[in-house]
Amino acid sequence: MNTYTPPDFYNLDALLTDEEKLIRSSVRQYVTENIMPIIADCHEQGVFPKQIIPGLGALGVFGSTLKGYNCPGLSYTAYGLIMQEIERADSGIRSFVSVQGGLCMYPIYKYASETLKKKFLPKMSTGELIGCFGLTEPDFGSNPGGLLTKATKDGSDYILNGTKMWITNGCIADLAIIWAKTEDGKISGFIVEKDFSGFKTQEIKKKYSLRASITSELILDNCRVPSTHKLEVSGLKGPFSCLNLARYGISWGSLGAAMACYHEALEYSKTRIQFNKPLASFQLVQSKLVYMFTEITKGQLLAYHLGKGMDGGQWSPQQISMAKMNNVSKALKIARMARDILGANGITYEYQCGRHMQNLESVNTYEGTEDIHKLILGQHITDIPSFF
Repeated sequence: MNTYTPPDFYNLDALLTDEEKLIRSSVRQYVTENIMPIIADCHEQGVFPKQIIPGLGALGVFGSTLKGYNCPGLSYTAYGLIMQEIERADSGIRSFVSVQGGLCMYPIYKYASETLKKKFLPKMSTGELIGCFGLTEPDFGSNPGGLLTKATKDGSDYILNGTKMWITNGCIADLAIIWAKTEDGKISGFIVEKDFSGFKTQEIKKKYSLRASITSELILDNCRVPSTHKLEVSGLKGPFSCLNLARYGISWGSLGAAMACYHEALEYSKTRIQFNKPLASFQLVQSKLVYMFTEITKGQLLAYHLGKGMDGGQWSPQQISMAKMNNVSKALKIARMARDILGANGITYEYQCGRHMQNLESVNTYEGTEDIHKLILGQHITDIPSFF
């Protein structure tokens, strides 16, 4: 297969800064040399490649938009490009990076004390410390406000009780951002370190999706947490501010998966001979390739404009919902089309579109399902909430 060359039909490269191009090139090279050769085996075996963590840390991909504490303070556009290049390899690896930076480092940076920022962020930026984000519960996913995990004041500590489900990085995490209801019924965030008494993790196995990512259950059984570890934020504003950053990254990352599938399908169709002609010469195949090419281009424009809006402080959560909803949905359809073009070969580990197809089924669900983002946008355009 020819060297990976992503589509850029509207010449977005001309709008990127030299720094953004350099960052993208550096991450693309690392992904090509260190992740692409092993990711199919990791997916098949259900193993997360821990050996890539130091290299990713050295690239500055963890907490890349944060300033200080050994973080590079990059633009949101650069952060998006990082997510795009990583998810070209695998959604599970991008999930690992998203959770580390957007869902764990960001709330510490935004809401924790200076003491805790200095304790955690520098080592999290290098990957020496790993974090996870505990919001979803066995019975509450799309309705996080209904969470049952409780935090009860006990002297200078809080006692946390509850269960969190579908937690990326859980079993390898050194700390968890846990969202719980305090006695006044308000949702608060807590930094729970792995050695706190009453904190346990259990890996969720037998997944057909995100197999190269660690997914866990977190159990808090009278887990004692110092009050100093309580984040200074109240209500759903806290977790949603983190989810906005993660969802934004997904809107770029899913493009990376889509572009990988498109490139694979295009190259395959030009060399696979049927009826004495390459598949790419048939009208139906060209129609599918044009669909992929067009939707990737539209997704690029959506993500780029959103990124520049975030860089300038001109953005809204609803805009992030549209980008996440659209780009993941289209990426999933592109992966399915690519698998179709490859025929039976598309289900083998020799090719990647089948793996991306499986992974994107999960990406279409987490960080707000496609339907939930439709409801968010529906409320925005009608001013009528329809969640309940």
